[in-house]
Amino acid sequence: MFKSKNILFMFILSAFILVLAACGGDDKSSTDSGTSDSGTDKETAGTDYSGEFLSILTGGTQGTYYPLGGTFADLITSETGAKVTAEVSQASAANMTALDAGEGDVAFVQTDIAYYATNGTMMFDGKKIDSISALGALYPETIQLVTLADSGIKTYADLKGKKVSVGAPGSGTFANAEQLLEIHGLSMDDIKAQNLDFGESTDGIQSGQIDAAFITAGYPTSAVEALNATNGVYIVPVEADKAEELIAKYPYYAVDNIPAGTYGLEADTPAVSVGAMLAVKKDLPEDLVYAMTKAIYDNTDKISHAKGALIKAETGLDGIGIDVHPGAQKYFDEVK
Repeated sequence: MFKSKNILFMFILSAFILVLAACGGDDKSSTDSGTSDSGTDKETAGTDYSGEFLSILTGGTQGTYYPLGGTFADLITSETGAKVTAEVSQASAANMTALDAGEGDVAFVQTDIAYYATNGTMMFDGKKIDSISALGALYPETIQLVTLADSGIKTYADLKGKKVSVGAPGSGTFANAEQLLEIHGLSMDDIKAQNLDFGESTDGIQSGQIDAAFITAGYPTSAVEALNATNGVYIVPVEADKAEELIAKYPYYAVDNIPAGTYGLEADTPAVSVGAMLAVKKDLPEDLVYAMTKAIYDNTDKISHAKGALIKAETGLDGIGIDVHPGAQKYFDEVK
């Protein structure tokens, strides 16, 4: 009898344990479901990419790309968890070559240079780059022909025989300088061309070693601001008829204006510009590029540089002449 009761007790105990296990299974199932829901929420808010290490190729330290690149790196890191750094570089054309060689993941580039690279024209003649796509448009990059107010250079014609910085051969600035000189009836042979970066250019103007410099960057450009702090600067204007002629031949240019007060200028200065954009490696995962695009364009209010006010999701595809990365396209489709 005792034995029967013992057996009955063991049976009931076993059944009770099974019920508890089942309940535990339900809890686990509920936990798994919660994890799945959490994952969905996480995907909506931004996946954690803490295992990713990415580099943004910018430009020289005294241009606009570098400080903005640092801000973008911080935004992407804080919003996605990826470890992102901004790297000093030789800017647009060099960035395309470096991106193609796997020496970076994201790069600042002028819209005209990105077009040349993907079509194998101009400085990329015979060296077409198929490995890049667009992340998004940023802001106008103004071609600024900088000199001192007392230099005697007031027009493009005054550049003849003068020492003029035109940027590195093959750079975006070099291409802009060449095309603007052409429209004004000049060539590199009519000036004493100097291949200097922005900082070297303004230092050279200040020291009297050169007379003027082409600087393609969003204004206010720190190198020009630094020059104006010690010497009054003058920006040589691009008159309306010449701007029209330039745009008719090279349609990626746009009419621009440097407002009075910039660099202490007493009046608005007519100019032309190309666009600044971000390019990425085509083989970056769609979800990662989506997250990076969202991190930048959803947080433009956190960009302290003056150009931050011009960076908007609504204009994120304006002026882009190359394929857009699917991850970036997904983001811009959502914010339409």
